[in-house]
Amino acid sequence: MNVYNIINRLLTTEPTTTTTTSAAATTTTSTEKILTSTGINWEYLWQTIGDWCIKVGLRIIVSIIVMFISFKIINFIFKRISKRLEKRKTDPTISRVLVNLCRIALKILIVAGLVAYVGIQTASITAVIASAGVGVSLAVQGTLSNFAGGMIIIIMRPFKLGDFITSNGQSGTVEDIKLFYTHICTPDNRMVYIPNGTLANNVIVNNSVKDTRRLDIVFDVAYETNVELAKNLIRKVAQDYDLVLKDPSPFCEVSEYGDSSIKLTTRVWVKRENYWTANWYLLSEIKNIFDENHITIPFNQLDVTIKQE
Repeated sequence: MNVYNIINRLLTTEPTTTTTTSAAATTTTSTEKILTSTGINWEYLWQTIGDWCIKVGLRIIVSIIVMFISFKIINFIFKRISKRLEKRKTDPTISRVLVNLCRIALKILIVAGLVAYVGIQTASITAVIASAGVGVSLAVQGTLSNFAGGMIIIIMRPFKLGDFITSNGQSGTVEDIKLFYTHICTPDNRMVYIPNGTLANNVIVNNSVKDTRRLDIVFDVAYETNVELAKNLIRKVAQDYDLVLKDPSPFCEVSEYGDSSIKLTTRVWVKRENYWTANWYLLSEIKNIFDENHITIPFNQLDVTIKQE
């Protein structure tokens, strides 16, 4: 019996009246008068509500308890699966995403089953969702593109967890890859969330694919400098440094004659993890050895001449 029929029955049912000559029947309370004057069968109404609470309310309570316990069990199981995958040294990029997808899918199935158990017609809900799908897809097309971008990143794998990447003007270490966003941690310990749609459609520079990297530094020396001496000093500092690889050997040659200086391009190869350490060391040590050998690094100067009348 639907709600419309119940209300119609409540409004159309005549309240039953009894005629009795007893003293108890003649003393009708004011509350009973108010209830009967409305024309609603209150006794039937309360009985209907009670029956609904017994049948449907009990199912709702059972469904909530089952859902709570099921979610706890699912979280426990997939937490154990994640730990097992980590011990087997599986790729964390794929394992995390797959575990999250399976966890969400199981929870959705449990909710759908409990909704059907309560008595809600899932066919009507499905029809409403399907009819609203077009409008929702237009409203969340950016979100859907992020989801598609996440799938592309997971399948094509241009980077993985722990890689240092540069994209969209942001550089950092990949800490997590979600379905819609990729989380990277910058060198100054800031967390940046890049939409997967934007990330998948832009250039990605992965600095962690190769074990070695080439370090390029340009030094300026004055025109009166002995260029051969400057080049030999730079090569010596690079060759004596432990973090610089001996093969390929350090490179240093004149790359440009500037307006006020000769530019010496230096190229050395280092391990990926030693890139910045070697960069800071060479900049500091070559400046010191230039000072010891009286090699001038030119800089812009402004000469002001005061002319008196």
